[in-house]
Amino acid sequence: MKPENAKKHVVIVGGGFAGIACAKALARHCHMHITLIDKNNYHQFQPLLYQVATSQISPSDVAYSLRKLFRGCQNVEVKLGEAAAVDPAAKTVTTASGEVYQADYLVLAAGARANFFNIPGAEQHAFPMYSLDDAQRLRSRILQVFEEADRDPRLVGEGALNFVVVGAGATGVEVAGALAELIRDSMTQEYPKVPVHQAKIYLVDYGHTVLSPFSDKAHTYAEKVLQNAGVELRLKTGVKEVTPGHVLLSDGAVIRTRLTIWAGGLMASPLAGKSGLAQGHGGRIDVLPDLTAAGFPGVYVLGDLANIPNPSGGALPQLGSVALQTGQWAGANILADATGKPRTPFQYNDKGIMAMITRSAAVVEIGEKRHELHGPVAATMWLGVHASLMTGIRNKIEAFVEWTWSYFSQERGPQLLDRTDLPKIDWADD
Repeated sequence: MKPENAKKHVVIVGGGFAGIACAKALARHCHMHITLIDKNNYHQFQPLLYQVATSQISPSDVAYSLRKLFRGCQNVEVKLGEAAAVDPAAKTVTTASGEVYQADYLVLAAGARANFFNIPGAEQHAFPMYSLDDAQRLRSRILQVFEEADRDPRLVGEGALNFVVVGAGATGVEVAGALAELIRDSMTQEYPKVPVHQAKIYLVDYGHTVLSPFSDKAHTYAEKVLQNAGVELRLKTGVKEVTPGHVLLSDGAVIRTRLTIWAGGLMASPLAGKSGLAQGHGGRIDVLPDLTAAGFPGVYVLGDLANIPNPSGGALPQLGSVALQTGQWAGANILADATGKPRTPFQYNDKGIMAMITRSAAVVEIGEKRHELHGPVAATMWLGVHASLMTGIRNKIEAFVEWTWSYFSQERGPQLLDRTDLPKIDWADD
């Protein structure tokens, strides 16, 4: 039995926004010992993954060593491992390689994965956008189809330069706009013998507009910017099937393509189903207002892994700002509980929402009253906010340098076809 003054052991699963924020909140207190477990040895800044995929910034700009992040914290240890099972009653985590970590407080912040909604072929053939690995694979596939078209321009007629983006939320809009600029500003120069002007980008969504959480004014603005950039909108339309060579839409249309980008929604990481905890919408774990799992006051569930109640009875959105604030709040509640004080219900500070459409066009809605900004000013604000949230001074500086160079020179960053594990395209396979 531990003495009362013994250090409390907190095991955190996940090195994303929520997990890091929780670890940072606890690291300042010497009576806490924190073990942070992640399958990667780096934190990845997910809001900028689409810029890695479209060769605007380098992968190193969005990845930061977890060990370096906590290098000065003697009470924080980082463990490389993938959590495979959770016992909430015993407050233990077992990794895929068999290590078992037992805690006084267990924090589950393992994030999310793409939700393919059981659409035939989507998981096998579409390219999701949720991890650095996803972004690098997508970047290489974009370059791969251009290289193939350069080798044989007749492949353009077989859909080599058709790109289908599924999902018109912030991620889908951002990647569609960035891809349009990449093709217009860079690929026309890089591949002069390819009919790049025949490239087509389709943005597909079941909804009636793009960026549905935003205002009607923002919808109109975003749609106009995308269309001016050459993006064809297929709204009120779903995806029925994805194959290696085409996408079948709900209206019966068939788009020949070798690259389907999936931004159609998220669901909880597989760990949620292995936790023994109650799951709700999207497979996410239901939590109480204080961010603990019902019946397990020492188990916290944060960020994209959690169904977090909002005042209107629904759940908070899966946003980086939500994850960050839940991590900070959970840290405070753990500290309170460890000293015999009551835990407090989570209160989300809604600072607004924003989305980048093209390099000089963004939409920003600030605060609960949603004061709106559109255009270059909003784009500058978007850059500033995201740079401030990035981890590491070097990452911030390098990202700013690449953004500035891209803006004024209209050139792209590292256009490297560096994923040799991508399968060779079989043009006969449809």
